[in-house]
Amino acid sequence: MSLSISKSLQYRSRRAFSRAILIVSLAFFAFFTLFPFVWMVLTSIREGSELYQVGKNPFAVKHLTLQHYYLLLTETRFLQWLGNSAFVAICASAIALVVGLAAAYSLGRLRYRGGGFAALVVFATYLIPPALLFIPLNTVVNRLHLSNTLWALIVVYLTFLVPFIAWLLSGYFKSLPGELADAARIDGASRWQAMILIDLPLILPGVVSVFFFAFTMSWSEYLYAFTFIRSTSKLPVAVGVVNALQVGDVYFWGQLMAGALLGSIPVVIIYSFLMDYYLAGLTAGAVKG
Repeated sequence: MSLSISKSLQYRSRRAFSRAILIVSLAFFAFFTLFPFVWMVLTSIREGSELYQVGKNPFAVKHLTLQHYYLLLTETRFLQWLGNSAFVAICASAIALVVGLAAAYSLGRLRYRGGGFAALVVFATYLIPPALLFIPLNTVVNRLHLSNTLWALIVVYLTFLVPFIAWLLSGYFKSLPGELADAARIDGASRWQAMILIDLPLILPGVVSVFFFAFTMSWSEYLYAFTFIRSTSKLPVAVGVVNALQVGDVYFWGQLMAGALLGSIPVVIIYSFLMDYYLAGLTAGAVKG
């Protein structure tokens, strides 16, 4: 009897120790994840004189102010930059999703000679660093007469969005049982009808998930936007805020942090309302059907 009690106490102690480790680990993770955002909020609501005088209590705000937000919205083209980013991100993600879906269906569903090599090429294309591509892409943009336009960014973003979407969605198509599409083909459906009516609804969480990723990548992209856009009125928010609020070695930290917070709101809203699809899409293609 005493032996069973001892084992029970040992089990409870090990379980309590494991739970304590889990709680501490989650606390550290939450701290390191949320600390940048907390510091951005504090910086954006401090008066200018307090930004460099945080003292012994860096989390204290002596004088609360919204002046940085007011100056950001009134003295810069922040709202216009937000509109530019939204237009580019939505158009680029939508076009890339259509093209990537077709490519993913080919890689995941069809069996043909050279299919494995094609999948490898798609994956290798996604791995090429953007810094190596903006010079040849500049030639393409100039020949298409899209220089210094938002459509230049949309065309350029497709070079990394399409391979990304095609590679991820091909795994979702591979996880689907082929009998469903085969039955539809026997009933007279074309291959396109089978893909749209049978396969696509089954991988909808994955489609929504990759669209989120593509939208986020387009929204936060900096290098191509900095390279191909020269007019201040056509800049996306990621480049416009930095260019307008950095003059030489002078940084307007309050407005920069305010712009960073406001610029992240659209992405946060999208993920908040469609989180169920996002979480389902993360694992939908990981299990073989």
